[in-house]
Amino acid sequence: MIDLAGLIELVADWRDPSDGEAAKSQELVLGLLRGTPAPFSRDQFTPGHITGSACILHPAGDAVLLIHHGKLHRWLLPGGHVEIGLDRQAADTARREAEEEAGVRLDGSVPGRLAGIDVHGIPARKSDPFHLHHDLIFRFRAAEESFVVSEEVRDVAWCPVDRLEAYALPGPIRRAVQRALAE
Repeated sequence: MIDLAGLIELVADWRDPSDGEAAKSQELVLGLLRGTPAPFSRDQFTPGHITGSACILHPAGDAVLLIHHGKLHRWLLPGGHVEIGLDRQAADTARREAEEEAGVRLDGSVPGRLAGIDVHGIPARKSDPFHLHHDLIFRFRAAEESFVVSEEVRDVAWCPVDRLEAYALPGPIRRAVQRALAE
């Protein structure tokens, strides 16, 4: 189980004074973590739940790994829901999802670091109502260039950092990539 107090500290200590949208998301994530009974449960729809995304830099540092999301039909970072009992840290969620969705091998000598926070809406689907994903975006570096297109995604690609606009990535993801590159 993820250490709630440690995660609250990690999120509270994260700073980017130039990104007001991330600051608002940070406030919402802290409210979720401090004030809800099951912040990691994918069944907690109000006010939502924690998810993790992986901002994976190419070994050369000049591209970021993107997946074409099967359900949302758009390019995003690999990521998904916390697996209670499996993920010990929030970064483990992002790492595990990246490995499952894109078969990418991450450089174990470079720990996952919080690079962004983004609270965004998820459309209603089947029995799940509209809800919020309180997404924590962690920076990783790939150990090698290879990846695999899994059944969970439509496509996987290395996006050169100077072509982020071509993939129509949301602003919070573009800003997280820029922070990841700056580290």
